[in-house]
Amino acid sequence: MSATDATASPLVPVRRSGRFRILPYLLSLPALLVCIGILIPFATAAYYSTLRYRQNLPAMRGFIWFDNYKNFLFDSAFWNTVYISLLYAALTVGIELLLGLGIALLLRKSSRVNNFISIMLLLPLMTAPALAALMWKLMTNPNFGILSYFVSLLGFPDFKWASDPSTALFTVVLVDIWVYTPFIMILLLAGLRSLPRQPFEAATLDGVPTSFVFFRITLPMLLPYIITAVLFRLLDSIQQFDIIYAMTQGGPGDKLLVFQVQAYLMFFQNTNVGKSAAILMVLWLITNLMSNWFIKQWLLLRERAHGHA
Repeated sequence: MSATDATASPLVPVRRSGRFRILPYLLSLPALLVCIGILIPFATAAYYSTLRYRQNLPAMRGFIWFDNYKNFLFDSAFWNTVYISLLYAALTVGIELLLGLGIALLLRKSSRVNNFISIMLLLPLMTAPALAALMWKLMTNPNFGILSYFVSLLGFPDFKWASDPSTALFTVVLVDIWVYTPFIMILLLAGLRSLPRQPFEAATLDGVPTSFVFFRITLPMLLPYIITAVLFRLLDSIQQFDIIYAMTQGGPGDKLLVFQVQAYLMFFQNTNVGKSAAILMVLWLITNLMSNWFIKQWLLLRERAHGHA
C-alpha cells in the first residue's frame, strides 16, 4: 500500500461520521417546524387570555392576568358550555363505540362480502363534517326533508329536529354518529382481525359459551384498541365545531354552545378576544388531562400484557 493510500484511508470514515451526525438533525427539521407552528398559536392564545382585549374598544386593552379565568367560576354561561361539551362528547363517543364494536364483530371474518361492506361503511367518514351537516340539514327540513317525511309517517308530523331546543342535541349527535362511527368500526375491526387465534380455537374445542369468550377473552385483548379509538374520538368530539355550527350556530338559544362554538361567537360576534382565548385555554387543559389519563391506562395495559404489572 502506498503512502498516499495510507494517509487517505483514515479520512473516509471521518467524512461519513460527519454526514451521519448531520442527518438526524435534517430528519428532525420537519418535526421542529411543526412544533414551532403549534407553539406560536398556543403562546399567542395564552397571551391574549391574560388581556382585557375587545376589538371594538382598543383603548381599554390591558393586562388583567387571570381575571378572565376567575370570572368563569361565577359565569353560568361558561358552566353551561362545559356541561353541553361533556354531554355531547359522552353521548357521541359512547354510542359510536357500541355501534362500532357491534359492526366490527359482525364483519370480523375476512371475506369479500365483509370487506366490501366495510369499505362502503367508510363512505360517511370520507365526507367533510360541515358538508355532512348541511346534507342532514336539508334532509331534516320540515317542509321538504326526506327524514321529516319518514318521521311524519311514524306519527310525528311536526318534528322540529335541530330547530327545537328539546331535540337539537339529539339531531347533532345523530349527524356525528353517522359521520364518525366508521372511524371506530375500522379501528376495532383491525384490532379484532389481529388478535391471536389460539385462545379462541381452544375455547371452541372446550365448548366455552360465546358470552364468556366475548367478555373474558375478546374484550380484554381488544381493550388497547378500544382505548385508542375512544381517545381519538373523545379529543375530537369535545372540540366539535363544524357539525354544530353548520347545523344550528350553537342554538337554539344556548343549547349547543360547546367550547369551540362559544369561543368563535365570543371572538367574532362579541369581539371579546381575551375571553375567547381563555375559553380555548380551558379546552386545552381538559383535553390535555383526558389524553394523559387515557395514555396512562394504555401503558398500564401494555405492562400487564407483558407481565410487568
